[in-house]
Amino acid sequence: MQLAREVLASQPFSALLGTRVSVFDRGRTTLELDVNAALRQQHGFVHGGVLAYLVDNAMTFAGASVLGTGAVTVEIKVNYLRPAAGDGRLTAEAVVVDSGKKQAVCRCDVHLEHGGQRRLVAAGQGTIRKIDIAAPPP
Repeated sequence: MQLAREVLASQPFSALLGTRVSVFDRGRTTLELDVNAALRQQHGFVHGGVLAYLVDNAMTFAGASVLGTGAVTVEIKVNYLRPAAGDGRLTAEAVVVDSGKKQAVCRCDVHLEHGGQRRLVAAGQGTIRKIDIAAPPP
């Protein structure tokens, strides 16, 4: 869990949003993000890009939990099921569906917890691949 928190903290975009990791077990991860006005689009709903980011990052963490370091997303699909309207907390719960040595297929559900209710707002699936990481790009 400490390593997952350190990795998340090292991602400038995740730090900007205030994303937290609350679960990091083999084959599953949960990320949390408090909704604020900066995350909304013109109709007042949480922007779809924020939901896609949560799906992407949660699945990558879940994939890395079985593949090891150097895991990156190679493809995702996100279904927006209903608007994420209102204040509250978004939770992205990702699980590994199947994995091999270099690749993992993952699923993720994003819920909005608001006013004592928990509503599914997005669902995603993707492929995470282990890559050899050399020196970071300039």
